[in-house]
Amino acid sequence: MFLMLIKNELIKISGKWRSFIGFFAIAVLMPLILWGFKVGGGQIHREMTHQLEGVFTTVGTLFNGFLATYIVMNFLWVHIPFLVMLVAGDVVAGEGAAGTFRIYLTRPISRWKILLSKLFATYIYTAILILFFALMSLGLGSLWLGTGDLMIIHKGILILPPETAWLRFALSFLFAIGVMSVVATLCFMFSSMVNNGIGPIIGAMAVLIVFLAVSSIPLDLFEKIKPFLFTTYFDIWKKVFHNPIPWGDIGKSFLILFAYSLSFLGVSFSVFTRKDILT
Repeated sequence: MFLMLIKNELIKISGKWRSFIGFFAIAVLMPLILWGFKVGGGQIHREMTHQLEGVFTTVGTLFNGFLATYIVMNFLWVHIPFLVMLVAGDVVAGEGAAGTFRIYLTRPISRWKILLSKLFATYIYTAILILFFALMSLGLGSLWLGTGDLMIIHKGILILPPETAWLRFALSFLFAIGVMSVVATLCFMFSSMVNNGIGPIIGAMAVLIVFLAVSSIPLDLFEKIKPFLFTTYFDIWKKVFHNPIPWGDIGKSFLILFAYSLSFLGVSFSVFTRKDILT
């Protein structure tokens, strides 16, 4: 029964046009970005090799699909959450606005199962969206720009061979799914509170923007606040490109993000189980 509920929620999600906005945006944006890298990649290569002059002798180009994907991941993770919120913000509130809960919640199925099925469907959508992003960035980038060694500059210079780079990217996208699931849970919490799909999207985006701003401003006061903001731990996908991989820090960050997700879920279930379906 529970699997049927999840399947039913996935059908509902796939039946809404807004569910495909994220895929359409990525499908249009990524080829455009990669084309820009293809045309202007020489400048990036010159800047990178300039930093290596007198230290290394480079043969060929360091600019490839791996490096392009790494660069894209660094600046698109501010925008990807919005694409996730388009679905997470409407998955509960949308049915409240349509009035379908008046019939749906009279069925002999507990409210927590209904809410949990919606949450799992949201997670599945989030994972599919991130995997599509991986396909359009890493997959298309590798075909278009080729592959090779990946150079990472972090407290020095790290050169990753292709076989290692593939593994690191697989881990980074896996961790990215976890991070975006926290964003989806936050928006899901707001969605369970209201009957309008726009409000949860705006509310979750406002929280994300404020937290990211506080995390990035180098003030002593904000430095004390940063450990309590869940956005502080969003960089776990990037840590897999360090050498050695700081598994201790990654594990700690995941536990903190998991604790935040549980708190968001706790609020969601508390509100939804008390929701008056007649209003």
